Amino acid sequence: MLQESPMYAYIPARDMARARKFYEEKVGLKPKSENAGGVTYQFGKGTACFLYPTPHAGTSKASQAFWQVEDVEREVRELKARGVEFEEYVMPGMKTENGIATGGGARAAWFRDSEGNTLALVQPL
Repeated sequence: MLQESPMYAYIPARDMARARKFYEEKVGLKPKSENAGGVTYQFGKGTACFLYPTPHAGTSKASQAFWQVEDVEREVRELKARGVEFEEYVMPGMKTENGIATGGGARAAWFRDSEGNTLALVQPL
């Protein structure tokens, strides 16, 4: 049953060396394993993502994945200190301030990786 199975994110990369540098140096991730030309990063509660090479990286206009965090302000501050730039949005029903939006029962922030993929930090309220 899929509802009870873990689900993992795929993160596409045009340039694996550049993407690994971003995720490992700027985001601070440590690789768990390397296989099929890609790298797996493991997170809390047994979750993970697979960063893999593809010429189609950065083509989605939607978020690829998100981290559920306890304190979005702290995470944004730490990532900004490492050089990660957060997106600013002004849309009907949502506006970010210092990279963070509040609404729909959560606080969230979005950034783009070196490959043009959008990822998010989400703090449920």
